[in-house]
Amino acid sequence: MILPLLDAFVPAIGLIAFGHGLKRRAWLAPAFWTDAERLVFYVFLPALLVVATASVDLARLPMAALVGTIGLVLLAGTALAFALRPVFALEFAALTTAVQGAIRFNNLVGFALAGPLFGAEGLALAGVVVGVMVPLINLICVAVFALGGRGFSPRGFVVQLAKNPLLVSCVAGFALNLLGIGLPVGIGPTLRALGQGAVALGLMAVGAALTVEALSTRLGVQAAVGAIKLLAVPLMVWLLGPLLGLSGLPLTIAVLFMALPTASSSYIMARQMGGDAPLMAAITTSEHLAAVASLPVVIALVAR
Repeated sequence: MILPLLDAFVPAIGLIAFGHGLKRRAWLAPAFWTDAERLVFYVFLPALLVVATASVDLARLPMAALVGTIGLVLLAGTALAFALRPVFALEFAALTTAVQGAIRFNNLVGFALAGPLFGAEGLALAGVVVGVMVPLINLICVAVFALGGRGFSPRGFVVQLAKNPLLVSCVAGFALNLLGIGLPVGIGPTLRALGQGAVALGLMAVGAALTVEALSTRLGVQAAVGAIKLLAVPLMVWLLGPLLGLSGLPLTIAVLFMALPTASSSYIMARQMGGDAPLMAAITTSEHLAAVASLPVVIALVAR
């Protein structure tokens, strides 16, 4: 298992480090990284998700167990984040940041690992897991922000989901799958070619977004939130999944994605919705650094 882990992790971590180095040396214009993030989020990654979800055999997957396990663990992770409020005297803005740090995930890192470690089947299952996690996480995060007085609008929530390219692409892939249409001639190879650009450029953009200077911000909160996200949440999936009928490769992929560091887009959501953006930047960076050590351990234990 050591060599496959190295083959998967060295390129992923190397691309993140490469992107961070390019950003610090200002070799590319700052606007490049913003455009790169948009290109990955709206084009490359959706293409990858459509290909993955359109090709998986849904009839063979324990979807009820998958949705139940992920849903319950996301709620448990949110509850653990709320439990940090009295411990660290978190104001509400910091609490919303702790919730994002505890349950959101960087799907680009997941796709970078799922393919090399578990092949085409693992990549297809990764698309299914993302399709389950994205709407649930968005529902929880929007509801938490609403507790701060912004109000929860069912219509606004539906509109937000409808504009999410990751969710839309998953729905499109599932629809093609269930209808038995598959990817049309010519369209399939085009989407595959676009999807191949998601991981490399996306991981470089992740590295460019990391802010090492922010690491000194509220170290105790960073450590507690990181422990929830990188250790407690995947452990709960590993323990609860088999009780609900989840096993084998679907369980392994679910654990992998729940063990990922929080998404770099969490900072944007924190800034736009009244969260603690500096703390979010710190948590995002510290979780990615800590994941270098935690992810190989989690994957090795689950794979065994």
